[in-house]
Amino acid sequence: QSKGKKPLFVQLVLDNIWSLYEAVMKRDKEKIEKIVTSLGLKIGARESRHADPKVHLNAICSQWLPISDAVLSMVCNKTPSPLDITAERVEKLMCVGARTFDSLPPETQELKSAFMKCSSEGTAPVIVFVSKMFPVDSKALPQNKPR
Repeated sequence: QSKGKKPLFVQLVLDNIWSLYEAVMKRDKEKIEKIVTSLGLKIGARESRHADPKVHLNAICSQWLPISDAVLSMVCNKTPSPLDITAERVEKLMCVGARTFDSLPPETQELKSAFMKCSSEGTAPVIVFVSKMFPVDSKALPQNKPR
């Protein structure tokens, strides 16, 4: 950066995204066509001719950089395997607040082994872990919305 050079991430990633963005917003058809053909994308005529350039940009980006594939692969690569969890961690996850694992009912304590096995057998108990809850106004629920 001291010599006026851009960081590698900017050169390889951000510059390409910005050039696509500028080409679509300025409606530079030649540059858009070059980008689309070099990436091997198939953009429909409807999206290409749409009055809103964001529709065209969304069509290109959803094929070039699909967010669902990127997020799923990141989660698969970065999230540790549930089979590698320690017994102490399972106990902490099962206890809420100041409660200790020993104070839980025996039926709940028996779930610890099932939790650690992560079995998909039909007889295995289904365990759901809610990590965060968001308060929602009752008016926002579908059954309470005006029709």
